[in-house]
Amino acid sequence: MKPLLRVIKRLVQLILILTIGIVVWMYIDEPTLATRVIKLAVLGDTGPTHAVAANGFSEPSMTKLSPGTIDQEAIDQALAYGTSTNSHALLIYHQGRLVLEHYYPEYDAQTYSATASMHKSVLAMLIGIAIEQGHIQSVSEPAANYISEWADDARNEITIEQLLRQTSGIDFPTFSFNPTGGFFKFFLGDDITSVTLAEPAWTTAGSQFDYNNVGPQALGILLERATGQKYADYLEQNLWLKIGVDPASVQVDKEGGMARTFCCLNATARSWLKIGLLHLNKGQLNGEQIVPDEWMYASVVPGEKEANYGYLTWLGTEYKKQQRYNSKGSTSVYHSEPYLMNDLIYFDGFGGQRVYVIPSEDLVIVRTGDVSMDWDDALLPNTLVRGIH
Repeated sequence: MKPLLRVIKRLVQLILILTIGIVVWMYIDEPTLATRVIKLAVLGDTGPTHAVAANGFSEPSMTKLSPGTIDQEAIDQALAYGTSTNSHALLIYHQGRLVLEHYYPEYDAQTYSATASMHKSVLAMLIGIAIEQGHIQSVSEPAANYISEWADDARNEITIEQLLRQTSGIDFPTFSFNPTGGFFKFFLGDDITSVTLAEPAWTTAGSQFDYNNVGPQALGILLERATGQKYADYLEQNLWLKIGVDPASVQVDKEGGMARTFCCLNATARSWLKIGLLHLNKGQLNGEQIVPDEWMYASVVPGEKEANYGYLTWLGTEYKKQQRYNSKGSTSVYHSEPYLMNDLIYFDGFGGQRVYVIPSEDLVIVRTGDVSMDWDDALLPNTLVRGIH
């Protein structure tokens, strides 16, 4: 028994020494990144943010709950799925009314959940607004008109539309256990602009669909350069203050730095409902055309290389049991059955963060919560569509 205990003790000592060595090496190589990796692991801290102001915490404009337009059994099934996936919030809007506003234990209307890539769909709206305001000429112009670092290599062929459709051909880092590698620098580093613009062309622009984070981040850089404003300020003035949502924030690479526009818009479930309503109402809310209606129509036109993707927004055009994200990785999302309505639009945040919009049914569904690795993308929308009277 004693020899076994000695072996276990030595293994523990070795693991501890290796761990300390890795941490020291990380700190010497990338002190800011190392600090943030440790804070993320220990405290869940993802770094500094830039506030996006609003007019205080708001009640939704559709405050009165209106049961009866969706069968209660269907709502109960949706609630049960939310429970089984450790959800924080489930909101259902139907035919001009809020049918359900439910918060699971320990969460409420002022909870900010990590919604990851749902931010991409908001970024797409801002690009449309910037085009209408004349800051950007059109989606067909080269992104290099605004990103001079791309002007002298193959990236000068990438158009703004290809960035929106995730067909730019730009390279992108995939997950790695190396804590100072490209993946962690992209998510936690203090100079996301340099990391983004260092990525070379990987495939010919327009040749294939590859969902990634580098393209949307490049669009955020482009938007700041085209408008001359910080991303969070532009978001606040042109969208957030106009739609009556709660205060929000965006993650930035450092204080006063560049926003991470591929992810990390911290907002309440009610705020996400309002963003979903913009899609339902073709850019209009509270009697004001906030996002151009032509842009909202264009943003949900299926892409040639991926029919289930528009402008940084997912679509339910074609049934795929496993919807893969890109050709580099194996990550996919499960669909137990085809969507019942083929006009479905949805914002996709990692692990089941979702806003589903079904215009033909006047239906918007918001789910936020813990990461669910076995998320079924068909379950919530199909369950509620079946329950509509």
